[in-house]
Amino acid sequence: MSAPQRLLFVCLGNICRSPAAEGVFLHLLAQHGLEHAFQVDSAGTGGWHRGQPADVRMRAAAARRDITLPSRARQIETADLLRFDRILTMDDENLAAVQALARGVEHRARIEPITGYCPQLQITAVPDPYYGGARGFEQVLDLLEQACAGLLAQLRPPAEP
Repeated sequence: MSAPQRLLFVCLGNICRSPAAEGVFLHLLAQHGLEHAFQVDSAGTGGWHRGQPADVRMRAAAARRDITLPSRARQIETADLLRFDRILTMDDENLAAVQALARGVEHRARIEPITGYCPQLQITAVPDPYYGGARGFEQVLDLLEQACAGLLAQLRPPAEP
């Protein structure tokens, strides 16, 4: 059995989009019996919410889909660039921040936008729902369900005999 693939989802504050991506991906792994094949985490480019659970509105929206958001907010750190195989960002601002963190530093992580895994939607960002209404949280989950399904389809290990 090979080592688990390590994925880090990143947004701005790590209380809405990235913990939702983490929860959606974990939910998909459980549905497919692939929990052993991946290690999943989330982080923010900022540290304002360090230690807090996901936004209550995002947790409620996820719970309506039977998705749990287990993480506590943390800020991405340089060590994450070596710890993870892929760092998946929610928008161009987060992508630029992670790329800046990686500049001039040895790293193994492939840094890329998560929206690349749902090309049928032709979007470049998962919008931040923080200052909007309830519909924004549902929209984020809709996008992340498609992106995470595309990501899993791409990364899924071959079936063992």
